[in-house]
Amino acid sequence: MPFSHPILEFLFLFSVIVIWGMIVFNLILTWGGYLYRRKFVKGDHSMSPDEDLPAVSAMIPARNEAMVIEKTVRALLAMDYPKDKFEVIVISDHSNDGTTEIVDRLALEDPRVRCLSWPARERGSGKPKALNEGLKMCRHPIIAIYDGDNNPRPESLRIMCTTMVRNPNLTAVLGKFRCINKGKNILTRMVNIETLSFQWMIQAGRYWFSKFAILPGTNYIIKKSALETVGGWDEKAITEDSELSVRLQMMGYEVQFVPTSVTWEQEPETLKVWIKQRTRWVRGNNYVLKKFAKPAMQFKNRHLTMEFLYMFGLYYLFLLSTVLSHGIFLLSLLGVIRIDIPGPYTAVWLSAYALYLAEVFFVLSYEKEDTFSNLLVTALMYFTYCQMWIYVVFKSLIMDLTRYRVGVWDKTVRFKTEDAPEASAKQAAGNG
Repeated sequence: MPFSHPILEFLFLFSVIVIWGMIVFNLILTWGGYLYRRKFVKGDHSMSPDEDLPAVSAMIPARNEAMVIEKTVRALLAMDYPKDKFEVIVISDHSNDGTTEIVDRLALEDPRVRCLSWPARERGSGKPKALNEGLKMCRHPIIAIYDGDNNPRPESLRIMCTTMVRNPNLTAVLGKFRCINKGKNILTRMVNIETLSFQWMIQAGRYWFSKFAILPGTNYIIKKSALETVGGWDEKAITEDSELSVRLQMMGYEVQFVPTSVTWEQEPETLKVWIKQRTRWVRGNNYVLKKFAKPAMQFKNRHLTMEFLYMFGLYYLFLLSTVLSHGIFLLSLLGVIRIDIPGPYTAVWLSAYALYLAEVFFVLSYEKEDTFSNLLVTALMYFTYCQMWIYVVFKSLIMDLTRYRVGVWDKTVRFKTEDAPEASAKQAAGNG
């Protein structure tokens, strides 16, 4: 006889309510992202002339990036930006693979390049520490951040700076990042779909409703004065970008997402590397949740409170509810338990799955990636890729409960790549 109990029924209803609550919330963000894209496409995309553009110091924090650093620095130097208003600072954090030597050679070729380095050792100081040290060397009022593996489009920096010139209220502007190795295997195809969905649904939608977008780790500009006001980067943070974003949000700064500014970057090609990267991300967000729990719950800044609740809901309530739902479904299927609450639960699950497919495929159409093969990959992701996040979140929680860690380097494995795919800025915006 299958076991039944009111607590089981409560847990079942709890999981259904939470899962659907997150689905509806993401649906609202998707709608906001669509409205933002529509308004953005109709806007003025002409570039500011050289004399109106601000001077920019681009920083590349690097730790053992010999495989990719020269290509990245040359891509920055080749960008369509006034040479007398641009410099590149590479912070080589105790690199022992020849990164420093490569940058020093490039500095001899072009005086716009400078290298800040420390003697080689096994363990670096961490990306936020490197950024804070590099900031002291920056001569210009606008700071641009790029990762060591980036290949930005030539117009990307000019687009972000033009946006800031036209809206002086902006404190920071972030562009879009694309997966340069998206065709490598099924995992990179899934990562590509995930990153596009995140940027068009969450980033664009968030900006539409709150005039704020979360800084990524790369391809963004920020006013040096704002960085100095908030105290730079938190050197204990693993995900220094999201932590800095929360402090900027608390100060009431406006941060805009500009999808026409594009950089190409490398994404994990193996499951082991993906798990390591995502675990670092979740642990970084755990740090942010812990650090800002008290101010968020004081409800003085509604956007900060909503951001906190969304992060907590996504990483813990939603995934906990998913685990409960899976467990109850399997035990019911095996005849171990039964749920006596009547309802069209099969239709509820199918509706959730259909909404997931519709949302993702809708935003893929912005990038002309709404192909039949990507539809199949998206359908498969629900049962594989999305479920792997459950393992990552619980692994991260256990690591946080058993280890203490300050911010150190733990970056994605690099590899040789071909040149980034070429596309016009108009296509980057979603073929507006």
